[in-house]
Amino acid sequence: MPRYISLIRVDASTAPAEGPSPELERRMGELLEEMTKAGVMLDTAGLLPPEQGKRVHWEGGRSSVTDGPFTESKEVVGGYALMQCKDLAEAVEWTKRFLQVHEDFWTVTCEVRELAEG
Repeated sequence: MPRYISLIRVDASTAPAEGPSPELERRMGELLEEMTKAGVMLDTAGLLPPEQGKRVHWEGGRSSVTDGPFTESKEVVGGYALMQCKDLAEAVEWTKRFLQVHEDFWTVTCEVRELAEG
């Protein structure tokens, strides 16, 4: 069965500074448990804030490293989910359910892509 990654992009201007609410964490935990029991969820994790990261760039035969935060980015990658689904449509449906556990003030976009195997 193919594997898919859902890259979770959060609009930093709508995300609460204190992070997800306890209620959101509870709903998310329930959904992740359901996905795990269904054999869909292979791995998932949130990421630390961009302030604690680095960006490595390659151009013109040279690499450069920039310390976070990355001020030109409105959206930040907040986490990922690695899923095994029968097809892209199923991966999108699980991702939609993930987005729906968020409160209305969040602006979250997930990019769902199949992993290239072999």
